[in-house]
Amino acid sequence: MKIGLYFGTFNPIHIGHLIIANHLAEHAGLDQIWMMVTPHNPLKTKDTLLDDYQRLHLVFLAAEDYPKIKPSDFEFKLPQPNYTVNTLAHLQDQYPQHEFSLIMGEDNLRTFHKWKNYEVILEHHEIYVYPRLSAEAENHQFKNHPKIHIVAAPIVEISATFIRENIKNKKNVRPLLPEKVWQYIDHNNLYRK
Repeated sequence: MKIGLYFGTFNPIHIGHLIIANHLAEHAGLDQIWMMVTPHNPLKTKDTLLDDYQRLHLVFLAAEDYPKIKPSDFEFKLPQPNYTVNTLAHLQDQYPQHEFSLIMGEDNLRTFHKWKNYEVILEHHEIYVYPRLSAEAENHQFKNHPKIHIVAAPIVEISATFIRENIKNKKNVRPLLPEKVWQYIDHNNLYRK
C-alpha cells in the first residue's frame, strides 16, 4: 500500500488540513494518508501545544468521515524530539509491506535541506508538495528533483495559530474547523486562555 505521511502538531486540526489530506488521497495515487500527530516538533516549543492525546483525539474526530485518512500516534512512542528520518526508519521496520511518502507544504520544501539527514529521506521516499501562496516555488533547490512532486492541490491559507488566537479573543472560528472538532474545543474550553 502507498501511504502518504502528513506530519503536524495539528494544534488544532482544521479544514485546511483535511482539504489537503483528502485531495492527496484522491488525486496523488496514494492509498491512505496517515495524519502523523507530532508530540514535539524540534522547531516548536512544547509549552504552546495542547496535550498530545487531546490533539490526537481531535484528529480522530476530524477524520471519522474520511476512510482514506487515518490518525496516527506512532511518534508518541519514539524518543523526543522526533526527527522525520528516524520516524521513517521505524515505520519501514514495522510496516515493510508499505511504501511511505512524505507530504509537506511548499514553504517546508525551501528549508528541507536543513532537515536531519534529508539526503537519506530523498533517497528512499517520494515527497508530495502542496502549494502555498507565500512560497516561492521557483527558488528552491529541489525544483526538478525526480522524487519531489508538486501537487496541483487547492491552496488553503488557514493557520492553527490564527485559529488559536481568535478563540482566545472570543472570535467565531467555527467555519474553519470540522464540526466535531469545533464542538469538542468549545465544550472543553480549549485555547481560551
